[in-house]
Amino acid sequence: MQAVLANVAVSVSDLKRSPSNVLSEAQGETVAILNHNRVMAYMVSPAAYEAMMELIDDAELTTLIRARSGEVPVKVALDEL
Repeated sequence: MQAVLANVAVSVSDLKRSPSNVLSEAQGETVAILNHNRVMAYMVSPAAYEAMMELIDDAELTTLIRARSGEVPVKVALDEL
């Protein structure tokens, strides 16, 4: 069984019929878009999307930092850059 990771769910046909109603009724919550009772997409607010992108960016930077943790630092003067 597929998990629905949202408190609001709507069928794709309801979304097609009235996207603005779906958005207003969701009141900023994430909306699961269902097709034949299976999640086909999630609709998120701009703030939620930006937060997710920040988390992904942070995770990528963490991976890079860990990969470089064994490197020997090199002293550099700012004037040399």
